[in-house]
Amino acid sequence: MSDHQKKIVPIDYTHRDFESIRGDLMQIAERFYPDSFQDFSEGSFGSLMLDAVAYVGDQLSFYLDYNVNESFLDTAYQFSNVLRHGRILGYKPSGLATSYGTVSLYMLVPASSTGLGPDKSYIPIIKAGTRFLSQTGINFLLTANVDFNDPAYTTIVAQADAKGAPTFYAIKAEGTVVSGFFNQETVRIGAYQRYKKVRLRSANIAEITSVVDSEGHEYFEVDYLAQDMVYKEITNKNYKNDNVPSILKPYLVSRKFVVERDSRGVYLQFGSGKTGETNVVADVQSVALDIFGKDYISDTTFDPTRLSKNENFGIVPSNTILYISYRGADPINANVAAGAVNQTANILYEFEDAPSLNATTVSTIINSLEVNNEEPITGVNDNVDSTELKRRIYDTFPTQNRAVTQADYENIAYRMPAKYGSIQRVSVQKDPSSLKRNLNMYVTSVDSQNKLATTNSTIKNNLKTWLNHYRMMNDTVDILDPYIIDLGVEFTIKASPDVDKYILLDSAIEAIKSLYTSHFYIGEALYVTDIYNALRQVTGILDVTRVKIVNKTGPRYASTVFDVAQNTSPDGTYIIAPKNAIFEVKFPAVDIKGKVK
Repeated sequence: MSDHQKKIVPIDYTHRDFESIRGDLMQIAERFYPDSFQDFSEGSFGSLMLDAVAYVGDQLSFYLDYNVNESFLDTAYQFSNVLRHGRILGYKPSGLATSYGTVSLYMLVPASSTGLGPDKSYIPIIKAGTRFLSQTGINFLLTANVDFNDPAYTTIVAQADAKGAPTFYAIKAEGTVVSGFFNQETVRIGAYQRYKKVRLRSANIAEITSVVDSEGHEYFEVDYLAQDMVYKEITNKNYKNDNVPSILKPYLVSRKFVVERDSRGVYLQFGSGKTGETNVVADVQSVALDIFGKDYISDTTFDPTRLSKNENFGIVPSNTILYISYRGADPINANVAAGAVNQTANILYEFEDAPSLNATTVSTIINSLEVNNEEPITGVNDNVDSTELKRRIYDTFPTQNRAVTQADYENIAYRMPAKYGSIQRVSVQKDPSSLKRNLNMYVTSVDSQNKLATTNSTIKNNLKTWLNHYRMMNDTVDILDPYIIDLGVEFTIKASPDVDKYILLDSAIEAIKSLYTSHFYIGEALYVTDIYNALRQVTGILDVTRVKIVNKTGPRYASTVFDVAQNTSPDGTYIIAPKNAIFEVKFPAVDIKGKVK
């Protein structure tokens, strides 16, 4: 017993790195094994053994710390792990960013032979899915049919004969477009497998548009597999009278899937059911109260999107072929300036009585179609990093799919599906001029150069529709543009006598640029102290004698005039941003200027 106690080695569990572990091993060898190992010089076998054990211990300590940190959302660093924590808390990534906007369509239509105006039989419908191109080759798809016969569209005389009688009319219509292209994948499915997950070959997928198997069964995308109800879009035959193109019908589905994304690709996750299909209009009364076989009534709380008690989470496909249609996204920046979308690529059209029309005239009409975007088509072109993703996850968890607080509204706005357009920054403020529950939501986007830009009306309308699913009934939301305030930085530094002043100035400018690689938030202040700290960390700078923030105005800048001195904090450490404004250092290469003394 006494011999055993003598060999108990004191272990310091706070030593975790290579050097400290090796030092402990050296002390143990010298103390307990003085006669066995004496040569620990560099290159000896004893030194090799100490290095090998210390190396393994250092590796184990590192990966233990890493795995513990990655197990919690607040300390996780790797993007895929942060996203995994977010899924557990109910966060659903929006997918690839999409640019969304409005285009003007122009077409020549022959004049009517029986009266004034164009010949209505030759006025086509340009169908959804028509593809246009920008000057840089970016694809844009028409999202809804455009009927040139709509009386609201502008019609003017385009061509006339020698007597002045109109021969062709020009009609101007409008349509909404989204960046991307349509494509399809075919996946062969083998024997039945519970909770089968199908990985798609393409990674640049913005949205899944349809999934149909070889037997003709359609599979529907849902937010979660327990969801039974979706809303199907049914064409409204009374469109010309009520101007409503589609009617939404509640639809119970048994074939369904959820879309999952990670850094490796896009997946379709199915349930575990084998048989049974219920495609009928949902009747809430059949599940709201359960009184069968009882002499009393119990009020049943239920989720209106989950009407069945089926725990199989939908039918999984087996022994079939899946035809998966999707809208792909261009891997390059899909934001374009006004006037950039000006080419037609693939025109889908329909005439009311096509067989009775002259084929040459029809071809002339379709070939005359021109397109132009009168305002920029914008979205988001930078990826969300781990820090930004954590912020959105923290805001997602308490919302519970409803908008009550300011953070709820901002989070839901960021979560709008990318296919409806993307916004770069959002801020929600209570309207001080309203006596009711009116909220002002300020949103901004970015242009093709990743500079802040006004969010176009199409994205705003989509955002308003998106918010209607979550907002309180007595809340009203106005979607507004924040003031964009362009700022510049001027500084003076004192250099060490042994450094090149030109190289030092470039290093100082780069240090300030690194502070503004990402956009400010709406209402976020600019801290002058951050600039001082960044400059003082540059090797060769002895002192920072002056830092001045200036308002940049002119043809290439925003029109907002901002009094920097009036909005500087009393101690001069930061510049206060109005709640309805956002700062930007628009052109860092020219907006950041310095002097070296």
